[in-house]
Amino acid sequence: MGVKPSETVLVVTDGLRVKIAEALTEAAGEVAGETLLMVMRERRRHGEEPPKVVERAMCAADVVLAPTTHSLTHTQARMRACEAGARVATMPMITESMMRRGAMLANYKKVRTLTLKVARMLNAAPSVKVETRAGTRLRLDISGRKAHPDTGIYLNPGDFGNLPAGEAFIAPVEGSGEGVAIVDGSMVDVLRAPVKIEVLRGRALRITGKPARKLRSMLDGAGPKAYNLAEFGIGTNYAARLIGNVLEDEKVLGTCHIALGDNSTFGGRVKAGIHLDGIMLRPTVKLDGKTIMRDGKLMLQT
Repeated sequence: MGVKPSETVLVVTDGLRVKIAEALTEAAGEVAGETLLMVMRERRRHGEEPPKVVERAMCAADVVLAPTTHSLTHTQARMRACEAGARVATMPMITESMMRRGAMLANYKKVRTLTLKVARMLNAAPSVKVETRAGTRLRLDISGRKAHPDTGIYLNPGDFGNLPAGEAFIAPVEGSGEGVAIVDGSMVDVLRAPVKIEVLRGRALRITGKPARKLRSMLDGAGPKAYNLAEFGIGTNYAARLIGNVLEDEKVLGTCHIALGDNSTFGGRVKAGIHLDGIMLRPTVKLDGKTIMRDGKLMLQT
């Protein structure tokens, strides 16, 4: 995060992540001029806005660390904090185990190099096609959209991403997605229980599979816009493991993912108040007809 002695660090958490938040607050206090810890009520879903007082504090801080149960990444509060110049690292669903091993301990200079390379490829392509042996057949229009490289290194005003990090993601053009996505990695914290998402004109038209009822309930609770096909992303962290926690799973090198719900915070037009990711294993990914990943092997690792 590049914290300086002149800066203020804000740690935002909820009751289930207080121990991690306290450790981060103590560590930040060793280098920052001021360190604040705010504990809020657990949000009901990923993408739900924090209280206004938390938002105002985020906008006033130089650096924000957010180890929370549900994600603040795709919220208007996070976006406004970045617009105000804060550097923000969100850590939804982070666990003590994840703080000690796996993706969090990667060499982020190495992760950054690959992530930027993948992001440049996404920026140059007008379309994405994804296929998997599990049955995914999905086409997306990404023309005119800018990819976000989540590198894990946030040194400039307005930088944001996850910790652990390691993905390049983009908001497909609304209404463009067509086909079927078989999510066979994880989604809504269910590991390897396939979810079939049938997509028509950029919306999830039908969802089936073991976690489907829970997933539909979460989406329905946020309203019709929650069914928007919001994101396409590619994992770029060589140290990430498939553990049944989407925060780390979506960073696994050799996977890709989609998300439903809000994309207004990274270049899209849909404000949904929810954002749910689903990971696909061993995908073949083509950008404008050029294969950049085949059966889970990224072809750009040079």
